Amino acid sequence: MSLWSAPAAGGPVDAVVELPGSKSITNRALVLAALAEGPSTITGALRSRDTDLMIGALQSLGAGIAPVGDGTDPTALTVVPGPLHGGAVDCGLAGTVMRFVPPIAALAEGNVAFDGDPQARVRPLGVVLDALRDLGAQVVGGALPFTVFGSGSLEGGPVDIDASGSSQFVSGLLLSGTRFRHGVTVRHRGTPVPSMPHIDMTIAMLAAAGVDVATEHAAAGVDTWTVAPGPVRAVDWIVEPDLSNATPFLAAAAVTAGRVTVPRWPHTTTQAGNAIREILEAMGCSVRWADDALTVQGPERLRGIDVDLRATGELTPTVAALAALAHGPSTLTGIGHLRGHETDRLAALTAEITALGGRVEELDDGLAITPAPLHGGTWHSYADHRMATAGAILGLRVDGVHVEDVETTGKTMPDFPGLWAGMLAGAGSGPVS
Repeated sequence: MSLWSAPAAGGPVDAVVELPGSKSITNRALVLAALAEGPSTITGALRSRDTDLMIGALQSLGAGIAPVGDGTDPTALTVVPGPLHGGAVDCGLAGTVMRFVPPIAALAEGNVAFDGDPQARVRPLGVVLDALRDLGAQVVGGALPFTVFGSGSLEGGPVDIDASGSSQFVSGLLLSGTRFRHGVTVRHRGTPVPSMPHIDMTIAMLAAAGVDVATEHAAAGVDTWTVAPGPVRAVDWIVEPDLSNATPFLAAAAVTAGRVTVPRWPHTTTQAGNAIREILEAMGCSVRWADDALTVQGPERLRGIDVDLRATGELTPTVAALAALAHGPSTLTGIGHLRGHETDRLAALTAEITALGGRVEELDDGLAITPAPLHGGTWHSYADHRMATAGAILGLRVDGVHVEDVETTGKTMPDFPGLWAGMLAGAGSGPVS
């Protein structure tokens, strides 16, 4: 078991942090480019484990994906669609791969075998696999490993699903739906879908590729999305910085009374990570957007917060770490679906914060966190990149925090330890209150 000694901040941090591209945008752009009617380019693509798994999956099904030109910039890619054929897909622990690629596999000529990391075998996949069966696909298995027997086309049409466990079930069907013979109409029946900004992102990117999505939002937990059959237009995509990956660095400003600036923060975005701005303001930070950059100045005393994170559940580990260091209790709600993420994030956060001396109560749909004096110890990551970065945040204020398997941050952020060290190089020498 590798342990990384999370560095403590000697004082307020003061840094400008350049971040790589958005994983969510990169993987959606790769899927749409592989299904398009001509070649596309992707500029500023994230190159991490999750995106490299998506590249490998699409290449195994027939897409040509290569660096632009002489390959000196790995974040600039050319994608040339090809006839879809059978193959083998390694999902790793990437939810976008295991939920976005099976609908593409149903369009292939030949069998496509899916597998992934041991932890991925317990992630919920039955919703998307049952939906594909209802739409005319032959699928054997209800979780990893499973096989899609592609026949070169898929009937499509209407399908009812319960997407209350993940918005990716909806996005995965919409991204490929226009290539189904009758398109697709996805009807969600259940409690509200979490992480709706990710569906908004999917719809916006489909629109940029010439695919319209008709939406209908009704009462009683019923939402409907319809994609008509048709082509996907080739697009030259430009990928925004990953705003969710920005949150640990902005949190560093918050917990050290410091200042962190993230350049190229977009004016408008569908990324869920943009919500960190309001959350930090509610906790007492000064948040300023100017000259295409976002700057956060931390307060002397960080306030607790009561916040519904249903739409932005991926921010929960960062917000939980902030809450554990705040002056006053916090309640994070709307996040029961996080039990089905890379790990059961509610149980993991409860266990790890408690092990360092914190007070956390796991609720039906969230966490109640009451600040208490914290001490050092081992912070387990559970092969979850956002758990690892939460441990790093706590380590800024708590001596002796050792994060297990910090390398798992490579899932979405290359060289997180290096970026973290670079940020701390600008930390002051005064005490952190």
